Amino acid sequence: MNEQSTRKIPVTVLCGYLGSGKTTLLNHVLSNRQGLKVAVIVNDMSEINIDAELINAGGSLSRTEEKLVELSNGCICCTLRDDLLREVQKLAAEGRFDYILIESTGISEPVPIAQTFTYADEESGVDLTSLAKLDGLVTVVDAYRFWHDFSSGDTLLERGQQAGEGDTRDVVDLLIDQIETCDILILNKCDLVNEEELKELEGVLRKLQPTAKLIRSTMGRVDPKEILNTGLFDFEQASQSAGWIQELQQESHTPETEEYGIGSFVYRRRRPFHPERLALFMSFWPEEVVRAKGLAWIATDQDVAANLSQAGPSIQFGPAGYWLASLPETEREALFAQEPELRNRWDENWGDRINELVFIGIEMDRSGIEQELDGCLLSDEEMQMDWAAFPNPLPWMSAEASASTE
Repeated sequence: MNEQSTRKIPVTVLCGYLGSGKTTLLNHVLSNRQGLKVAVIVNDMSEINIDAELINAGGSLSRTEEKLVELSNGCICCTLRDDLLREVQKLAAEGRFDYILIESTGISEPVPIAQTFTYADEESGVDLTSLAKLDGLVTVVDAYRFWHDFSSGDTLLERGQQAGEGDTRDVVDLLIDQIETCDILILNKCDLVNEEELKELEGVLRKLQPTAKLIRSTMGRVDPKEILNTGLFDFEQASQSAGWIQELQQESHTPETEEYGIGSFVYRRRRPFHPERLALFMSFWPEEVVRAKGLAWIATDQDVAANLSQAGPSIQFGPAGYWLASLPETEREALFAQEPELRNRWDENWGDRINELVFIGIEMDRSGIEQELDGCLLSDEEMQMDWAAFPNPLPWMSAEASASTE
């Protein structure tokens, strides 16, 4: 058995919102691949695969040596995942390619694609981990349209770009998913933005995704060596690389010099929010906050942690599970045995109940935001009251929704 048939074929996945320039980048890489035999998988949501036609028109592929696989009318991170598994399996089995390049659809999320190459798929029985290795997750960002899309408030459904009937995602949430989980960030169309705006955008991207390699490009012109055979992908690292996670993991936060007013901070308090006052705060969310993420402790009769996730005009709020302190002692001790570090964050009075929110933004008034949030916390008098009696306009915290968590 030769080396070609036994080695794992490396794979680079290109992600990025519609129109960011993934196909242009792909064509440039294929035109400068220096003898590599590359198989290309293009995923497009349309019935007619426009991206594949553009790549064909670019003349980048030798029909005798290389292969273009089209996966149309679906998304490889959901409905076409089985198709992706089978196609990569076939290409790897052929043993004649040096590399696989995958251009995902503009509305796909990186994590499900990464999982495809990290874990065996029990349903299909296909185990790509023995055939291929994910070398890098690349996200292409449109420098010219980023802020427009980020602040639009549009849903994919409103733009006619949804993956299916049940796809209710906001455009901004998709942008954040693609940025927060990647190894390489390509900031494309830099020729359409002035230097000051570019530096500010780079600063924001660095806060959102501090570990990725950031590369500027115009017309998708990037040295193929920057995205091929990089060895950068690591699933555990990728899943923990978002800026808000990095902030939470710091023992203490020393504010760095904030270029262009871009900064971050963690709001931590061992006292619950009054549901009505928190709902009012969220209704008048500070515009300078670009991203916020974390757990909230809400004063209700339900001992359930709330997950708060904000990006631009989109605010997601919902249950994150029961606080450990609310669990039976035997169950809690079993969890401590599995994860001893949980004890480090344990409070004598409140256990793990805490408000812990990361804020990332531009020219943020930290003291003002903290004062407003502190005003949402229960007073000493309210701490002694019946929390179930507080007016509660928050989503899922109604009696009906609370019952569904039990």
